[in-house]
Amino acid sequence: MVNRPIVKVCGMRDADNIRQVEALGIDWMGFIFWPKSSRYVAEMPSYLPTKCKRVGVFVDASIGDVMTIAEQYQLDIIQLHGQESPSYITQLISHLSRLRNVKIIKAFNIATAIDFEATKRYEDYVDYFLFDTKGKSVGGNGEKFEWSVLSEYRGNTPYLLSGGIAPDDAPALTFSPFHPFTSPLCIGIDLNSRFETAPGVKDINKLRTFIKELSI
Repeated sequence: MVNRPIVKVCGMRDADNIRQVEALGIDWMGFIFWPKSSRYVAEMPSYLPTKCKRVGVFVDASIGDVMTIAEQYQLDIIQLHGQESPSYITQLISHLSRLRNVKIIKAFNIATAIDFEATKRYEDYVDYFLFDTKGKSVGGNGEKFEWSVLSEYRGNTPYLLSGGIAPDDAPALTFSPFHPFTSPLCIGIDLNSRFETAPGVKDINKLRTFIKELSI
């Protein structure tokens, strides 16, 4: 690979860990603002990244709450991981217009090609999709879906791959016949629970090794 994909590390909240992960040269860092998550950011960390984009993850939050947090945390990207409708997103975009150029990700839980049908009504409303594994929780299930199903995606919106990506997956992501980057629309990956020593705390050595292997 000449250029590696976007690397997003999600579920951050510890200031020292944030500094260490940022120093690895990642592209995006995610902060979860859903109270039911074990990685919920209940209070602002004493340090926030300055060298990568800040992503706020929300699940069916009110637009007022999203805007308050977006301003407090100076978010670059809003990730919607619930049942947010296109009309909700239209209203959110209107409110976000007073901030700098904030992008929007809409997440979808995927098991089979049929699940891509849900993306169609969002094509003209968001900047990116995120494809996660369908499971009991809205996210953070730590399990993969069958990546070969990505070949059935017929949309035009670029997406990130999420769902149980683990430290030993770098070769499969790069060299497998079904690896996601056979599609130019797959622009990055989202790393979370499989790189943790505890919820919200990332293993720096595992991340460093993975990113190095992904860049080959």
